[in-house]
Amino acid sequence: MDFELSDEQRLLTDSARAFAARELAPHAADWDREQHFPVEVIRRAAEQGYLALYLREEDSGLGLSRLSSSLIFEQLAAGCVATTAYLTIHNMATWILASFADQALKDAWLPGLINGQSLASYCLTEPDAGSDAANLRTRARRAGDDYVIDGSKCFISGAGSTDVLIVMARSGEDGAKGISCFLVPADTPGVRYGRNEDKMGWKAQPTRTITFEGVRIPASHRIGPEGEGFVYAMKGLNGGRLNIASCSLGAAQAALQQSLRYVEERKQFGKPLSQFQALQFKLAQFKLADMLTDLTASRQMVRLAAHKLDHGHGEASLYCAMAKRFATDHCFNVCNEALQLHGGYGYLNDYPLERWVRDARVHQILEGTNEIMRVIVARRLLQQGGMLDHLL
Repeated sequence: MDFELSDEQRLLTDSARAFAARELAPHAADWDREQHFPVEVIRRAAEQGYLALYLREEDSGLGLSRLSSSLIFEQLAAGCVATTAYLTIHNMATWILASFADQALKDAWLPGLINGQSLASYCLTEPDAGSDAANLRTRARRAGDDYVIDGSKCFISGAGSTDVLIVMARSGEDGAKGISCFLVPADTPGVRYGRNEDKMGWKAQPTRTITFEGVRIPASHRIGPEGEGFVYAMKGLNGGRLNIASCSLGAAQAALQQSLRYVEERKQFGKPLSQFQALQFKLAQFKLADMLTDLTASRQMVRLAAHKLDHGHGEASLYCAMAKRFATDHCFNVCNEALQLHGGYGYLNDYPLERWVRDARVHQILEGTNEIMRVIVARRLLQQGGMLDHLL
């Protein structure tokens, strides 16, 4: 196995790093403070292809692998975690449309989603069906040539500021087999938005509840056959878990870089901290070493899982769950340790540490909580009867 990045991947990484330094990092603190959703910057990201990273080239996407996409998301997140997290969600919603919709629906909606003139929200989670997505209650009832949708979704990123809703709703029997997938224009009569949630982090993107009250859409807006929605959702989640883990990598990378600058520049008694030999400063060096080790291990987990997903490995879902759990836990710890290393300064808005901690914390909850990731891993392990070699 080759662990080195290709020349193309290095160019993609360098380009994403430059975009983040130019368009994201200088404004991230203001966006967070003002709870501003930077639509204009997202549209500039579209010019780089960042709204359609892993869409096939025949669908006008970049056609990148999940590994290459992960590298880009990591660099963008080092500039602004919340904005990059929205970009990953838009990519996933657009990928579902591109991968499973008929050509007419794709022709009508994909161009705008790729060029940034339209933005997408992904609507799966419900108040009573978070981790248990197979039991969602939002219902789509067939009415002649239309569907009528009733129900509600919660914690929807971008809601109220986006143009397209990719909605999972029950069109048939109870359980996973009764769920279908629909494209709902965000301004359709009967679509109602709640208040922008006052969140701990991710303040640079809106999060709202969406209520569907007799929302009528053409039957042609169904994505794929009836009953396939849950399958699409699970396929989307594999990539979504890698995407959000990649955002954690970016946050941890930025936190470590800030910590290195702090240790080199911060002076006590006329000397940089890095030159002190006293025990407390040796401990700071040990902490930096542990932070780099955790970041590197997390990167390898995410890149291995992306490699498995790209190559259709039979255990790709398992590897995505392990990578999501490991990277989001350890990268949050890196951010938290970086804050601790800065002492009281880390707690101030003058430094970005507290924002990275706030933004990275939710990654342990969404795309399936890390407790659910452990359930997935343990269940698959026990199904093998202890035969670990079958999972390698």
